[in-house]
Amino acid sequence: MRIDVFSIFPDIVDGFCTHSLLGRARETGAIDVRTHNIRDFATDVHKTVDDNPFGGGAGMLMRPEPIFAAVEAVQPARPLLLLGPGGQQFNQQMAQTLAASGGFSMLCGRYEGVDQRVREHLVDHEISVGDVVLAGGEVAACLIIEAVTRLIPGVMGNAVSPVTESFGADGLLEEPQYTRPGEFRGFEVPEVLRGGDHGRVATWRQAQALWRTLQQRPDLIEARGGLTKDEVALLEGMAFASYPSMFPTD
Repeated sequence: MRIDVFSIFPDIVDGFCTHSLLGRARETGAIDVRTHNIRDFATDVHKTVDDNPFGGGAGMLMRPEPIFAAVEAVQPARPLLLLGPGGQQFNQQMAQTLAASGGFSMLCGRYEGVDQRVREHLVDHEISVGDVVLAGGEVAACLIIEAVTRLIPGVMGNAVSPVTESFGADGLLEEPQYTRPGEFRGFEVPEVLRGGDHGRVATWRQAQALWRTLQQRPDLIEARGGLTKDEVALLEGMAFASYPSMFPTD
């Protein structure tokens, strides 16, 4: 998969993509991350990429000329995504869509953002990694690259992980997980996980995932249309019945 990133600080993205899972994915050819310095396409002697906004206002805006020139020279993979706080919020479903595509590109804004003509006439979509304002889009680009890359077949050692983890196929948060030692400072791993009964373990995990999602992200339950009668019965049977008002049913 080809991923192009346009930035005035491409080393931030390049450095991030040399480590761990992303580094291995680049070495094996699973991803082809290409970073492009927008300053290289500025035509003045100072390599200027920003200027004051018309009409006044705080801060500087990225000029359209070097951005257009960079994209037109590179002919990057599409879609071209502008990273900014005003865009559609990035989520796991979007990551899955991008992972299934042939490639995509990202434009990292800086300063107070980019000239509106870039939004209207160059990029395909604008996306955000959350309701926060960053100094630039490079950190957001790194987040998106990692979220997408780990979903590409063959990148992760365990093919089941992307399906069973949070925001996976069932739309729930992941259940609590434990490893050795079985007891640490008086805190013990639940007995059901050490008993060897795979059926009980699967039931416990499903109930815990449902409960954690209800507690921390009830909006995910609402997006699924509420709890089913079987899920309510499962939670009640696992001694979660002290909060029946939290169990909207279909």
